[in-house]
Amino acid sequence: MSEPKVMTVLGPVAPDALGAVLMHEHILCDLTPLARRGSGEPAVEITLENAFDVNYRPGEFFGNHRLADEALAAREVTLFAQQGGGTIVEMTTAGIAPDLEGLARISRATGVHVIASAGYYTEPYLDPETLSLPVEALTEVIVEELSVGARGTAVRCGIIGEIGCSWPLTPFENRSLQAGARAQRQTGAAITVHPGRHPQAPHDILTILDKAGADISRVIIDHMDRTYEDDGEIVALARRGCVVEFDFFGIETSKYWMGVADLPTDWMRLRCIRRLFDAGLADRVVVSHDICTRSRLQTLGGHGYGHLLRNVAPLMIERGFTQGEIDRLLIETPRRLLARPL
Repeated sequence: MSEPKVMTVLGPVAPDALGAVLMHEHILCDLTPLARRGSGEPAVEITLENAFDVNYRPGEFFGNHRLADEALAAREVTLFAQQGGGTIVEMTTAGIAPDLEGLARISRATGVHVIASAGYYTEPYLDPETLSLPVEALTEVIVEELSVGARGTAVRCGIIGEIGCSWPLTPFENRSLQAGARAQRQTGAAITVHPGRHPQAPHDILTILDKAGADISRVIIDHMDRTYEDDGEIVALARRGCVVEFDFFGIETSKYWMGVADLPTDWMRLRCIRRLFDAGLADRVVVSHDICTRSRLQTLGGHGYGHLLRNVAPLMIERGFTQGEIDRLLIETPRRLLARPL
């Protein structure tokens, strides 16, 4: 068997070439609801006067959820590289405007490895034809995206997901999860899942994936930051064998734009990660920012893709984490999850 590799948008690379990895970001995407796309509404211009409000209420400003400026994206990814970053896992799946060839151009221009994602986002973003597909057809598409090329391109994906799930889970989303598990069995790729906004959602998702034959040790459950308020529930979830992901780093606000939730600060995220490490679960945690709005880009006054390296890593040292623990979080665990026989 060949040595495991990591599939990037420019082809396979050795796992030790990845450097520091962000496991959940968007570089080019459109999270505008389908009903508002093509409405002709002007996109918000982010200025010093409105930057705070756009960040505080990001869903209220049209165009903020569209990352389509390739030159701006390349500048942001370059800043990440300059701040010590090596790899970005780009989580834009079908329904939110993936641009595989654009990602390849950005990776080539910046020198940052970019890993594209296979599969489908939540049901409200998908067309009726896609929603009618059976598990077998969904599986075939995901396997092709991983093995041949995605969405009519020669660019191959390197991870399954983020598989989009609502609460309660829809029949399509259940089939999408089953397809992800089947595709994993065929390809060995890790799976990452956007759970519905309910504490039971991650557990239901793991049960479906387990019954479908997924390797739960290679399943990442996203968005711990907005799903649980009790750190103990996150520890309990990790004990089921999956990887838990804190991917709202840089978001420190009392206002959650998708509902009511007491979002943690970065230090509160680190406190829970410390608890996971101390519980012997250090290999079941990954981190990121989940940037999906223009207002979070560094060029437009946000924290940018380099926040974890520029600000959070020093905070971790200040709060007692060792450099070895930081490397496990940002380098070693991502490397293990992304590598597979190709």
